[in-house]
Amino acid sequence: MKSLMSVPESAVEYLSGQIERIRSLRPPKKIVFPEGSDKRILEAAGRLAKEGILQPVVLGSASPPLAGVQFIDPPHSPLVNKYASLLRDRRRAKGMTAWEAAEAVQHPLYFANLMVAAGDADGCVASAAHTTAESVRAALHCVEMKLGFRRLSSVHIMAVPDRAFGQQGLVAFSDAAINPDPSPVELSEIAIATAENTRAILNAEPQVALLSFSTKGSARHRHVTKVVEALRYIRARAPELQVDGELQADAALVPAVAQAKAPGSPLAGRANTLIFPDLNSANIGYKLVERLAGGALLAVVLQGLARPTNIVSRGCSAEDVYHTAILTAVQAARAGR
Repeated sequence: MKSLMSVPESAVEYLSGQIERIRSLRPPKKIVFPEGSDKRILEAAGRLAKEGILQPVVLGSASPPLAGVQFIDPPHSPLVNKYASLLRDRRRAKGMTAWEAAEAVQHPLYFANLMVAAGDADGCVASAAHTTAESVRAALHCVEMKLGFRRLSSVHIMAVPDRAFGQQGLVAFSDAAINPDPSPVELSEIAIATAENTRAILNAEPQVALLSFSTKGSARHRHVTKVVEALRYIRARAPELQVDGELQADAALVPAVAQAKAPGSPLAGRANTLIFPDLNSANIGYKLVERLAGGALLAVVLQGLARPTNIVSRGCSAEDVYHTAILTAVQAARAGR
């Protein structure tokens, strides 16, 4: 991810607005960072505290101490027994014993997510020093799924220089991190979850495009059929949602192309929420936008959990952690409402 000075103007304006919004909340949102030995985490936490945006909680020893940052050392925390009991309750059906729960809660990823599950923190930002799989596993073991959702997914919040696209240059891309080949039902759930985050994070009414290499029957293939079936499930489950498919990317994003290829589409070429048919296309798509179009990734947000817990890349910068924490606090504020 780029520094704030080099991201599109749309991102600078958006982040500035969200920072002021989050800074005004009382009590301040509390975001936990499990990887307290990572210099990038410490830099981001120190900046968040110094700027008074939120209350950072870092797991690990307070060495060096940082003004305004709360440090917790999980093995010595009085919360260990409480969290072990909570984890065992969550995993009892999977055969977890009391001893296994007591062992697991010593791990910072588990302790951090249990803080969120228990309501002792408003959100979690992890994965700077762990794999995505490790971080996602801990989140799934500790935090309940949101009512009505069965599958974890992700949304990449992207900013592009041209404000004609998306919500003033901000676009939600899903799912570029978790699900390799979702079924039609799974794709519909991903789309509904992403629409919720378009409202929560972008503060915009979602305009959801189900992407394909076909537009409205221009090609026939099982990959196209999957998208068409997903649209049917979405309309049955969330009939109020502005959604259309299957659409090629230009028909989803360019009004003139939409008029030619998909006349009568409710999106009219103004989608702000792009649902890709598989992980291949989503991951390739967002990286092409970054590298060829001067776009910037603001954060990767996990979807489907009852409480916010999000990830960064192991190659992240302190700036990435800072941005992700802000968007995690935005999620938490929306959930609190």
